Amino acid sequence: MKVLLIEDEIPAIEKIRHFLAKYDPDAELLAVAKSIAEAVPLLLEFGPQTDLLLMDVHLEDGLSFQALDRVGFFKPVIFITAHSQYALEAFKSNGIDYLVKPISYSAFAASLDKFRQLKGAADTVDPKVWSEIVKPTYKERFMVKIGEHIHSVPANAVRIFFAEGRNTYLIREDGRKLITDYKMETLEEVLNPALFFRVNRSYMVNLDAIKDVLMYSNSRLKINPNFPFQEEIIVSRDRVNGFKDWLDGERKKE
Repeated sequence: MKVLLIEDEIPAIEKIRHFLAKYDPDAELLAVAKSIAEAVPLLLEFGPQTDLLLMDVHLEDGLSFQALDRVGFFKPVIFITAHSQYALEAFKSNGIDYLVKPISYSAFAASLDKFRQLKGAADTVDPKVWSEIVKPTYKERFMVKIGEHIHSVPANAVRIFFAEGRNTYLIREDGRKLITDYKMETLEEVLNPALFFRVNRSYMVNLDAIKDVLMYSNSRLKINPNFPFQEEIIVSRDRVNGFKDWLDGERKKE
């Protein structure tokens, strides 16, 4: 088993070295990186021969997901972190487990057992079938309250989500505005990125809600929705390139 470790805390590095050697004396730790700047070249160099990546989420120069995005790393990842709020994003980044510090040897060993089981399954299953097994799932419905009644709104029936003050709202295809308990950051994680795109801090649009797109001032874009909506929907300048890729059928992470 060949392993890469991305971790910026010396005590954690030494603990993981010890745990890895205890679990499998023949395991090879290929390299250790302490930052995104160090991780990117190591992932490019050792990625093809790596079996498993052990990675902290918070590094000294940002979130480790950025390194994975830059190199297109597709090997299994076990995230080891002191922060529990990134679990959803971790599992969307090839994460097979998410360990919260301080970790015990038993938890570490259980994660490596899981890796070996998955690897064994992947080695015996047709690649096309395996891709369907590990295919990510996204939220399909939202529960909303209308008066004293509770309704379920299909995700594909939502035209836009938008934040207003402390609340987040959805607008159905019939134009009705309803409040939802989900924050914009969470919606980015649970919605299908092929269908929804966050165009700025306050708005997330459904591809099927776009009538056309116009060039706008300051290198931005303006979306004309195909349903009645009074507010302007502007694609912020820093998201224009990603939005164009999304329209063209290629979803790139911000």
